[in-house]
Amino acid sequence: MSHRGRRTGSGARVLRAPAPAKGTIVKALRGADAVAEAMRQVNPGVVAAYPITPQTDVVERFSEFVADGEVGTEFVTVESEHSAMSACIGAAAAGCRVMTATSANGLALMWEMLYIAASYRAPIVMAVANRALSGPINIHCDHSDSMGARDSGWIQIYSSTVEEVYDNVIQAVRIGESKDVRLPVMVMFDGFIISHLLERVRVLPDKKVQSFIGPPRPVYSLLDIDHPLTYGPLDLFDYYFEHKRQQVDAMEYAEKAITDVGKEYGQVSGRLYGYYEAHELDDAEVAVVALGSTASTIKGLIPEIRDERIKGGLLKVRLFRPFPTRDVVRRLSATKAVAVLDRSASFGADGGPLYLEVSNALGRAGAKTKVTNYIYGLGGRDISHEHIMRVYQDLTRMARGRLKPGTRYLGVRE
Repeated sequence: MSHRGRRTGSGARVLRAPAPAKGTIVKALRGADAVAEAMRQVNPGVVAAYPITPQTDVVERFSEFVADGEVGTEFVTVESEHSAMSACIGAAAAGCRVMTATSANGLALMWEMLYIAASYRAPIVMAVANRALSGPINIHCDHSDSMGARDSGWIQIYSSTVEEVYDNVIQAVRIGESKDVRLPVMVMFDGFIISHLLERVRVLPDKKVQSFIGPPRPVYSLLDIDHPLTYGPLDLFDYYFEHKRQQVDAMEYAEKAITDVGKEYGQVSGRLYGYYEAHELDDAEVAVVALGSTASTIKGLIPEIRDERIKGGLLKVRLFRPFPTRDVVRRLSATKAVAVLDRSASFGADGGPLYLEVSNALGRAGAKTKVTNYIYGLGGRDISHEHIMRVYQDLTRMARGRLKPGTRYLGVRE
């Protein structure tokens, strides 16, 4: 939950964050520049990356920092995204702090290596500028790329503003490197909508970021010749199952690490983070669940929705992996109807990825809440003020039994 020291319109109290660190500078940054700025301040040992729209600006900007001597990073230019992730895995195994960035088809080309990175417990941080997967060819935003990788073993953090993606990249380093976690982390930000959007960002002093993340502390390093080890052995039915179970445990340990890191980051930045943000949920009869930039759009419309005599709320999901099941149940089970907005389709499934998680959480908890799904924004299709108002109006009808839950397509031509 990103608390910014205010009250919601319903009068529910929100925790007041501490004052930001001295030396914080307000900059006008695009999302891609904010990622590159965070990477500069982290100063990773190795960055291996390949350009792809709309991520390219991240790598180009960071390469300027390398060329100008502002970082000590070994910048590896590779021939593909598969090679980029392979190089990142090798560097992480050697004990380096490693970062990269990609989008869409580039993420898909890494597919094999995503699972290997997680299996080797390599705490790589990767910024993903969300973009639709081909075909047909499309360079605009939806979440089909990262949602397709949701079971690869990576922690997944979604950002809804330029400042959030800056904050999330820095926190991801600490989260992934936490002693009991040691997992790679994806930080998502909507392609073009956030990656090329210019916003106000409160940038921390370099020394504060370095103090917050600390030096890299590799647990198992291939370069530690006094303690030899093996990466990538053949792992058949004798031990493979146990290793997968350890990854499950690591994702559970990540829950505490995410909370602890978010609180500590709040002490440094004045911006507290957790699994989610709740807006006007204390007395809400109906609610929308969303992630990414759309959640910020809905947040801005909540006062207008309330003016229409709709007791509507918003649950903005920040962490998709690990999924905040208990929090979803706690914040939504008292509502009468919930709409889950998905910017990706899960072909052949009973709804989109986020919907499946939310409906499963509420269903297993025995909640009486009616849950419906809206697929929207595929390939960069706009979601409008009218679309969001329609969702809340549909929810009020659903709460009164006048509309049945189901999967609907918001903004598609009939």
